[in-house]
Order: sequence, then structure tokens, then C-alpha cells
Amino acid sequence: MPPAQRPIYALALRLLAMAVISVMLLLVKLTGERGIWLPETLFWRQFLPGIALLGWLAARGQVARLRTARPWIHARRALIGGTGMFLTLGVVQILPLAEATVLGFTAPIFAVLLAVVLLGEKVGPWRLAAVVLGLAGVVIIAGPDRAHIPLIGLATGIGAAFMVALISIQLRDLGRTEEPVSIVFWFSAFCTPPFALCFFRTGMPHHDLAGWAMLVGIGATGLAAQLLMTAALRYGSVASVIVMDYSQFGWATLWGWLVFAHVPSSQTWIGAPAIIAAGLIIAWREQVLGSAAGPRPPAA
Repeated sequence: MPPAQRPIYALALRLLAMAVISVMLLLVKLTGERGIWLPETLFWRQFLPGIALLGWLAARGQVARLRTARPWIHARRALIGGTGMFLTLGVVQILPLAEATVLGFTAPIFAVLLAVVLLGEKVGPWRLAAVVLGLAGVVIIAGPDRAHIPLIGLATGIGAAFMVALISIQLRDLGRTEEPVSIVFWFSAFCTPPFALCFFRTGMPHHDLAGWAMLVGIGATGLAAQLLMTAALRYGSVASVIVMDYSQFGWATLWGWLVFAHVPSSQTWIGAPAIIAAGLIIAWREQVLGSAAGPRPPAA
């Protein structure tokens, strides 16, 4: 029997998840400034949650929940997701937190475009207008001045959003047959070995206590955010809780100001609402279309 819907509780969980993610991204930026190589950060980001999840299942005698008949599909998802994670965390080390975060909000725009190309979905005037509005917001933020948004940072941020959108298509497929806990675990299991190759370049790391605390914090906050987002979707629909995702821009702006003394430019303050509005329009239309089509199986 599915759990009873608790929309306010679901919103609170999703809001807390966004705050936790913002802390993780802050720690990623700080590790970059300390000279910790990004692939090593990604290794600990995946290794620690994977070990914690495996230990939790073993303690409950539920390791059998990780069995899968689709290992190659998990491997493909890990290839795409690992690339997306590299870009998502990489852009945080290139751009200020607020700008890096708001570029990530373009993922729903690319999801619409990918749904047309890969799934053959038809896009009506509302979602088409949202795509145009969102792209206009990106153009405004980019602007003619490359001082605050270097081209490499802009390309990395857009690439990260594109990969996130592509992952959403993959998760629709995996969610038909796999449990969320299985998807999360196999993502870590497939991603960790390639990221471990970075130690051949750097050798065994020799960080001070603060550096190790940041790396452990990245793994812990990453796992906590995944658990919170999963819990939010148990008690509320995607369309109802996704609005909380945009609170991450507020957290990113706050951390950027408190830790790095950075205030977003006027271009960002103009372009960000356009991108956020585009995402909300797309979420609203997905809810309307989903209601018209009848109930769908839950997504991972």
C-alpha cells in the first residue's frame, strides 16, 4: 500500500534537500580552492554514499534488494550520470555559486527538447514558449561581458544541465523495473572505480584535517540529499515538490556572499527569474498533461 500523501511534509523535505545540496556545492568549491583535484572529490562523493548504503542494507538483511537483471543499463546510466556529475561539480569550481546554480535550472528546458528528439513527444505552445523564455534567460546571464561568466564556465554549466536532462530520460526507463535504492547504489558502484584512477596521478592523498572534513562532508551531504529527495517523492508528487528546487538559488547566493563576498551581477538577477519561470511553466504543463493522461508509474 503506497504511503499517504502529505504535501506540506513533502515540500519541507524537498526544501531541506536543496539546502543540503547547496552545502555540498559550497564544499566542492572550497575543495577546489584548496587544490584538491576534482576527480578525487568525485571519488569520495560516490564511494562514501555507496559504502554507507551497502552497510545499511546489510544491517537490515536486505542486500538482495540490489539484485538487477539490467547491469548494462545501469552502466550506461553511470556513464552519462558520471559525466554529468563531473560537469555539475566542475562548473561550481569555475563560476560563482549563484551563476553555476542558475545555469543548472536549464535542465527542464533540455528535457523538453530531448523528449521531442528521443521520445517523439509533441510540444505545445506553453512548453515551447517556456523553452524560448529559458534560453533568453541564459543569453541575458551570459551577456556580452565575459568577466563574470567566462566561456568555459558557461559551456560547462550548460553541458551539465544537458546531461542532467539526459539522465532524466534514462531514469524513466530504469524506474520501470528498479528500486530507487538499487539505482543509487549501482550508480556509485559503476562510477567509483573510474574516479579511483585519479590516485594513479596524485598518489595516496595527504590532506589536512580540514580537507578530509570537506571530502567526508561532500559524501555525507550528497547521500543525505538523495535520501531527502527520495522521501519527498514518497509523500508528494514531482510536480508539487519541484518548485522547492529553485530555493537553491537563494542558498547559493547566500553562501557566495558570506564565504566568497560575491554578489550576483544585474544580468544574473534579470536572467535567473526568466529561467526559473521557464522551469515552473514546464513543471506545470507536465502536471496538466500527466493528469490528462492518467496515473503514471512513479519515477526513480
